[in-house]
Parts: sequence; structure tokens; C-alpha cells
Amino acid sequence: MISYDIQEFGAPLVRAERPTPAPQDSEVLVRVLAAGVCHSDLHIWHGSYDLGNNRKLDMTAASRLPITLGHEIAGEVVALGPQATHARIGQKYVVFPWLGCGKCKVCERGDENLCTSGGRSLGVSRPGGYADHVLVPHERYLIELGDLTPEHAAPYACSGLTTYSALKKFLPRVFKSETLVLFGAGGLGLMAIIIAKALGGAGVIVLEPDASKREAALKAGALAAFDPRDEDCAQAVRNAAGGAVWMVLDCVGSSQTVEQGIKLLTKGGHLVQIGLFGGHIDLPTPTHALRAITYQGTFVGNLRELQELIQLVRDTHMPPVPTTCMHLSNAFSALLALEQGTAIGRQILTPNA
Repeated sequence: MISYDIQEFGAPLVRAERPTPAPQDSEVLVRVLAAGVCHSDLHIWHGSYDLGNNRKLDMTAASRLPITLGHEIAGEVVALGPQATHARIGQKYVVFPWLGCGKCKVCERGDENLCTSGGRSLGVSRPGGYADHVLVPHERYLIELGDLTPEHAAPYACSGLTTYSALKKFLPRVFKSETLVLFGAGGLGLMAIIIAKALGGAGVIVLEPDASKREAALKAGALAAFDPRDEDCAQAVRNAAGGAVWMVLDCVGSSQTVEQGIKLLTKGGHLVQIGLFGGHIDLPTPTHALRAITYQGTFVGNLRELQELIQLVRDTHMPPVPTTCMHLSNAFSALLALEQGTAIGRQILTPNA
């Protein structure tokens, strides 16, 4: 099999060729047909997260090189371990990548993405989808595509799942009656706009400094899009939201976006942060309580939520996020485009592009 791996943090990905693994026990071998390029891949490639104040969370000690990135995977089952009895050879699936230890109480209640005993996520701790094959440890992590194409389905494993799980954290009665303010119109942000509409949300207002991405947000269904650098941006957003901002979804997660989002919130408002751009904020404790605001982080989602999301996509005929398909061999170029902010929507690696 062929993969494109991190062999040195921050260095170009390296093409590797090794024997295609044979599935054992409950494992399933999937031929990768589409793999999304996610912003989290950049952090893994860098080997760190920015904590602000000139501090970094160093991930290199915990990461064993080489690493094959890629956690947004859709493909075709080509081989089964002897204990895999439900998956079908030749059937196409999207792969749930956020695997836990499978044994702790967190995993047992269905929240493997929050496993505290050491995760085994594909493309993070286990080889991922920047390859022509991926070994999935159990068939329960496979969700049938139905009539979805692999290119359409792959981003739901992370950007779709993450935004779906985040949107569910807002109170339903607020979500359906108040406008959502969204920071960032990259792959996550565009996905959030589309899913919010499918869930029956009241509408989305986008804050995005890049004009081309603001245009993409409007095409995806946003009610309005503003440049957060404009002097009168805060008032313009409040006016567009009907006078008060009750919900903020931050798909960037920088010091600036979190601080701006918290300032925008009305009393009783709720900010959910997805983005991992990095930084540091100071929160005054008295006003946090007096304003009764909620500042909540969210990390991807669980298997049940991905199953719900794929069903939602099928039931509502939800359109795909804007995508650019390219050959697997362009994996490093796709990473660089993401780092430079030039990618619109999701970049998808395929063996046939």
C-alpha cells in the first residue's frame, strides 16, 4: 500500500510503500476512495498547539513517527477479519475515526471521542486516510454511504460531525428562534451553515475576514457575512441578529474570535468553540456570572452522532460542502494551502482525481 506520512514534524510528507495489511480478528480493510484534509492535520504536522503568551502544547513526545494523517475517510471494504460478520466486501462506508480504548466507562457509554485512557484515533494515533488503504479495528465504526458519493460523505467524519455535535449543544428552543453567529467560513464554517439549515435553525450570520470565503458563506446559505475587522462590525451583527446575539459558534478558536464572540453575547448567551487556532484569553469572573453566559468547548462527536448525521443527510438531501478533489499524491500541497488560508471549503484526496 502507498501512504503519505509525517516522518519529521514540519517537513514535507514522504511517500511510503509497505505491504497492505491483512485484517485480523474484528478488523476491516478499507480501500480509501476519499480523504478530507482537516485543519487538525496541520496541528499534528506542526507537532504542537498554540496556547498563547508564547507557550505551546508540545505533542511531539506523545506522537510516534511516522504518522499517516487523515481522519475524514470514506471507502470500500475489500477484506474482513474472521470476527467481522456484518460488513460487506464491495460495500462503501464512511469511517468513524475517533476511537477510544473501548474498555473504560467513557467508551462503554458511547463517548469514545472523550476517552481519558488514551485514544486510538485514525490519522492521529493509528494510520489514517492519506493512503490507498486503511485498517479499521472494528466493523461497528463503518456507516453505509447509501446513495452518497465518497467525496460527499468523507468530510462528515470530522467537519460534519464536529459542527453537528456543536450545534446540538445549543438549547433547541433558542436554536430554532434565534440567529446563530458563526466565526470562520472555512471547511468547518461552511459545513455548519449547511447543517444548521438542515436542523431547522433560524439562520446564520458569518464573521470572516476573507472576502472570497464570505462569498462562499453566502452561497452556502448564510443570511449575512461581515468582516470582523470593520469598526462597526459588532453593532452590524447585533442588528442583523435582531438586536441581541444569543448563540456564537467559533470555528476559529483564536484569542480574537473568542473574545469578540463573548463580547457579542447578550445576557444568557452561549458560545461554543470548535476551532483550535490557538491563543489565550482572560475572563473576568464576576461579569461571567452576572451575564449568565456559557463558554463551552466541544471535541468532534461520538459514533451515535455520526450515525444521526448521515441519516440527516439522507433524509434532507443536504447538499455537500464545497469541495476540491485532488490526487492523493498532492496531500502535502493540500496541507500547505490550508495553512496559507487559500483553500475554499474542503480539499479531498482521492486515488482517482
